[in-house]
Amino acid sequence: MRLKVLLPTKILIDEEVTKVVAEAEDGSFCILPRHIDFVAAMVPGIFSFTSGEGEEFLGIDEGILVKCASTVTVSTRKAIRSRDLGMLKRTVQEEFRALDEREKKTRTILAKLEADFARSVFEKM
Repeated sequence: MRLKVLLPTKILIDEEVTKVVAEAEDGSFCILPRHIDFVAAMVPGIFSFTSGEGEEFLGIDEGILVKCASTVTVSTRKAIRSRDLGMLKRTVQEEFRALDEREKKTRTILAKLEADFARSVFEKM
C-alpha cells in the first residue's frame, strides 16, 4: 500500500509500506493492505510504519488519516521522522514544546491587538 504524509509546505513521505500504526482519540489502530477504507482524526503522538527497509517512526502533531483503496494519506501540521524511537520522543517534546511557546506568545500578541482594536472602535462611538 502507498503511504503519503503531507505537511503544509511539503510531502514528507511518499512510499510503499506494509503496515501503518497510528493513534486516534479512542486508542491505537493498525492498517494492513487489505484493511477497509476509513477516516480517523489522529492525536499528537508517535506514528509508525513498516516498509522494506524496516520500521520507522514519525512524531506527529494532530492530523487526519484517510485510508482509501491502496493509499493511506496523512495530513498533519508538524512531523519529525526517525528510526530511533527514544531520540524521536525527546525531539518531539523539545520541538513541539518550543512551537507551543511561540504559539502562546503569538496568541497573547493577537489578543492584545484585538483588545486595542475593540477599544479604539468603542472610543469613536
